[in-house]
Amino acid sequence: MQLIAHARRLQVLLEVAEGGTFSAAAAALSVTQSAVSQHVAALERETGTALVERGSRPVVLTEAGQALTRHARAVVARLESAEQEVLEITGRRNGRLRVGSFPTALATFVPPALAAFQKRYPEVVLTVVDDHLQRLLPRLDDAELDLAIVFDNSAAPTDTGTRLDRVHLFDDPYRVGLPAGHRLAQTGGPVSLRELKKEAWIGGGPSSAWFRIVRQACAEAGFEPRVTLRTDDYVAGQSFVAAGMGVTVMPGLALEHPVSGVEVRQLRTPIPARRIWVARLPDTYPTPATQGMSDLLTRATRSRRGLTG
Repeated sequence: MQLIAHARRLQVLLEVAEGGTFSAAAAALSVTQSAVSQHVAALERETGTALVERGSRPVVLTEAGQALTRHARAVVARLESAEQEVLEITGRRNGRLRVGSFPTALATFVPPALAAFQKRYPEVVLTVVDDHLQRLLPRLDDAELDLAIVFDNSAAPTDTGTRLDRVHLFDDPYRVGLPAGHRLAQTGGPVSLRELKKEAWIGGGPSSAWFRIVRQACAEAGFEPRVTLRTDDYVAGQSFVAAGMGVTVMPGLALEHPVSGVEVRQLRTPIPARRIWVARLPDTYPTPATQGMSDLLTRATRSRRGLTG
């Protein structure tokens, strides 16, 4: 059964865009260069406009061609997923599972769940995608992923307009990172946000979902953090702290394995936290692989569910 057969021309155009030449597209698709040319010409007849600029090398897409390829990626991915689901349901293909996750989850609780999954489902082809929150949900919506491990908070909602089936794993409370020898590190006890009001802060960039949560918590505590250095790399941020350049407040997962020279302390209530979920599209077939991975992630995070924010 070839559900994606009628998307062949779109697939060809995508390969032309990726490879930059008709010959590269032909090699990728195992067809002749003439066949590639015919498919593109047929698409141009159907759309009534040129999609590639003839004579350009590498191939340059016209504005219409660029628009069509953007939509074609989602169309082809959806059709491929549909074909995969039907073949799995009818037992004619072993399963696959494409899991997307944000980096700190991949560095902490996800690997044990992945290892357990491979032992339980050795026949399933497992692919892991490391990406940031802003990209995970669109990739899930475009059927590039079967499951996505995501987080949210009122300051960083995951509502993209697409309804999702979500399983709550745990809440990840934020922690304070202090330079070794800092006055607040000497006490060994929890630190309040207000005690950090006059400090220089290591923060995230303007689009950082994790730091939007920090800024909202600081605003509720009555101040705006004085950010002197910004980075979206947690290790780099901790390195700045270790060098004595400021303090930071990061998700607990990011500070689970702190950089040498960083003292980690709990925050006093109220503690900002991000909710960690595993999500999938509700209109997809719940394969044994997707359900199994969700169950294993739930088991792997059982001990963390006692943590509250």
